[in-house]
Amino acid sequence: MREMSIDSIRVSLQNYQRVVILKDKDSDRYLPIWIGANEADAIAVKLQEVSVPRPLTHDLLESIIQSLGAQVNHILVSDLSDDTFYAKIVLQHDGSQTEIDSRPSDAIALAVRTQAPIFAADSVVDKAGVRMDQDTGKAVISTEGEEDVSRPPTEEELKSLSAFSDFIDSLDLDLGEGGDKPTGAAR
Repeated sequence: MREMSIDSIRVSLQNYQRVVILKDKDSDRYLPIWIGANEADAIAVKLQEVSVPRPLTHDLLESIIQSLGAQVNHILVSDLSDDTFYAKIVLQHDGSQTEIDSRPSDAIALAVRTQAPIFAADSVVDKAGVRMDQDTGKAVISTEGEEDVSRPPTEEELKSLSAFSDFIDSLDLDLGEGGDKPTGAAR
């Protein structure tokens, strides 16, 4: 299990799809997850500390969890199957933990409200995690061993990213410190 942070929320200028980019806190690996517009907005509203006149759905969920005396321990992006990510919200209540099945976007929206840590299973990061070439912004595969060698992904590796490969290539991922983010990006 790897602890992740939210690097950004991006909008593809080609098809206006949203993607949340999670970054492995202990490496330079990124995990792009497609999300819906409403969930992207829910995450961005909280990250940007925008005040809303009435609670959003994820605010309501946070309130219900607190009212029941529970707390969000962490969320886990637990699986990737057929280009679909799966997540679990792990609640702590009366000394026990309960795992609740969730879409990653909803789990992340709840995590940003509760300051709960975000984790991804090693197998998910191994399947869909990418490194970005800092010069080109393109995905690269790193082979770790005696030497760290970065190379463009092979055709087979691109197929393993399937739906994400075209989307990643269409993004302007300025991952440098202090760089301007494209329209629609949130930190």
